[in-house]
Amino acid sequence: MALRNIRKYGDEILRKKSRKVDNINDRITTLLSDMEETLYNANGVGLAAPQVGVLKRVIVIDIGEGIIKLINPEIIETEGSYIDEEGCLSIPGKQGKVERPYKVKVKALNEKGEEIIVEGEELLARALCHEIDHLDGILYIDKVTDQRGED
Repeated sequence: MALRNIRKYGDEILRKKSRKVDNINDRITTLLSDMEETLYNANGVGLAAPQVGVLKRVIVIDIGEGIIKLINPEIIETEGSYIDEEGCLSIPGKQGKVERPYKVKVKALNEKGEEIIVEGEELLARALCHEIDHLDGILYIDKVTDQRGED
């Protein structure tokens, strides 16, 4: 495992659409391991591959209940909505209120290539939506209703 550099706001890669992973090989499993280590080192909740300079549909999330590693995640169901504070490792020192679904169901592949379903409410739902947005070049600041942070 290795730490990767987290790309910051202004880096054009953060605005690009990630490519689907067609083959789960050593490069993808190494990427997932590196992203996990990088996430924990940065004290984050989630990290998407574009944030470490890789345009692949890969995310890692840990809301304090253990690591979730997802390949080609897609939201298949949402329920309700709520507004809460959100931040991003690629936009340090800033936060804003963003409306997100209260509950989501996500279909993805795990590291073994098996299809899995992840269901999340509140923070997990928010993290899933936030990281999947990254895969499409969307940042939380595109959806913010009220922003605050260091100027």
